[in-house]
Amino acid sequence: MKINRAYKVELDPNNRQRTAFLRAAGCARWAYNWGLRKKLDAYAARTAALAAGVLKAEAPKVPSAIDLHKELNLLKKVPQVEGGVPWMYESSKSAPQEALRNLDKAFDGFFRRCKAKTKGPKGFPRFKSKKKGIGGFRLAASATQTHAVLPRIGKVKLKERGYLPTKTSPGVRVLGAAVSEQAGHWFVSLQVEQEAPEPPDRPRIPVLGVDVGIKMLATCSDGTVFENPKALKAGTARLRLYQKSVSRKVKGSNNRRKAKAKVARQHYRISCIRKDAIHKASDSITKNASVVVLEDLNVAGMMKNRCLAKAVADSSLSELHRQIRYKAAWRGVKVLTADRWFPSSKMCSSCGNVKKALTLSDREYFCESCGVIEDRDLNAAINLRNLAVSSTVAACGEASSGEDRKIDVKLASVKQESNTEQGLSLFGSV
Repeated sequence: MKINRAYKVELDPNNRQRTAFLRAAGCARWAYNWGLRKKLDAYAARTAALAAGVLKAEAPKVPSAIDLHKELNLLKKVPQVEGGVPWMYESSKSAPQEALRNLDKAFDGFFRRCKAKTKGPKGFPRFKSKKKGIGGFRLAASATQTHAVLPRIGKVKLKERGYLPTKTSPGVRVLGAAVSEQAGHWFVSLQVEQEAPEPPDRPRIPVLGVDVGIKMLATCSDGTVFENPKALKAGTARLRLYQKSVSRKVKGSNNRRKAKAKVARQHYRISCIRKDAIHKASDSITKNASVVVLEDLNVAGMMKNRCLAKAVADSSLSELHRQIRYKAAWRGVKVLTADRWFPSSKMCSSCGNVKKALTLSDREYFCESCGVIEDRDLNAAINLRNLAVSSTVAACGEASSGEDRKIDVKLASVKQESNTEQGLSLFGSV
């Protein structure tokens, strides 16, 4: 099975290469803003023409990325004093060309979300500003064991050697590359098409329930616990000092620029700690299980709770679910999702009794029916595992490997006997 995968590595450029990176990123940013202005003007002219009664076929057309690139090529030949952009010849032509393609994708996504009537902002394309970030650029590239080979820039050293796929790597086809900047660090990301890796030949856990949370990042039904580093909480004190320092500097001064760089580096450090924990947890889960059972979480609803919003955002629960799903697809692991209303935390994993009330402060589950005392998260993970084991979806195995299936549950009446078989009614996947 062919899969698309991205390999991202930090670069170690010299001063000349850093200048070339900044120049290429500026070309991409300028082309994006120029193309956005052209599209907005064309949309306004087309709307005015249609309102005046002009037929759609005769109304002005909105330029595509190809049309804009042809016009930009002509603009490169015009001297700068006459409004031309001959300075774009100093960078690779791929940087502005890919920026215009990204602009087309942004408009397509906006109209698609409007047509689907999705909730929240629709993501209308906005003008890019250097003040909000240098950004990056896309281009064709290749790699060796020690360097990334970029057109018009040359060979750039890699900080992690032997990780990027090369031209000689069997079954690998490089589709493109993206160079980006974050807090003064430059990265290259190669997108390649390759064969899915073979699953390791070792015994796996048949069904693994995974309960994610705030106190512990993830608790598995086999007793494995992944600690939540709570990177934002740990770095808030230093981040607060750096942000206070920025507010005391004169706007536009070099000291303010240096203070903002410290804030960016602190945010980068926090994100690295969080990503490291999530990647390690998702790797371990997908490597050691044949079937993974997750719970459908309403993260957006949890974020509306002002007492929990910061902790929920710091845990990145949706990102952990996302990584488990795509890594499971790579390794041939089936992912099942329990319904949002399944009472995994309130149900006893031993007798099936469901509690009417359970507060967040109750870290241990005590069952009044059978007297079992168990960790709250472990009890929820075991319930998720038991749900998949008793479900016909897990028994039939109709889904292909790595496909996410949903286990629908229906709560029984309170008058019915509370046990595992009669307390829940399991249906097929949705």
